[in-house]
Amino acid sequence: MKKLAPLFALLLAALALGACGGGDDTTSDTATAPETTQEAEGEKEAEGGTGGSAAALDIEADPSGQLAFTSDSATAKAGKVTVNFTNSSAVPHDVRIESSGGEEVGGTEVLAEGNESATVDLKSGEYTFFCSVPGHRQAGMEGTLTVK
Repeated sequence: MKKLAPLFALLLAALALGACGGGDDTTSDTATAPETTQEAEGEKEAEGGTGGSAAALDIEADPSGQLAFTSDSATAKAGKVTVNFTNSSAVPHDVRIESSGGEEVGGTEVLAEGNESATVDLKSGEYTFFCSVPGHRQAGMEGTLTVK
């Protein structure tokens, strides 16, 4: 019986430590729950459902300051699309989206050294994304956006 007392004390200590560690795991799980929900909504939207968040389209200006985007083509799914624009150079740029009929449907504000987002509602078809700063589009700062 005396040999069991130290084992019993060790077992109680292990249980107490395990209970203390459980609080951290709960906090961690709570912190990741919104991401899981957002991922599920994104998957639901990608499958044609009506998720709570818009699809994302990432567009980046050339980081060296050249009058160009890092890519001249992009694709997105039809519906509400969040355009995430990154311009890490000191040269001001924006990204605007134009339908095949020449109608501007939305885009970001002009910025230098920062990030900007805008949500646009896009139907299936071909669009042009471009920088609206005078002279930039004419210098080739545009690309094709295919929406399916």
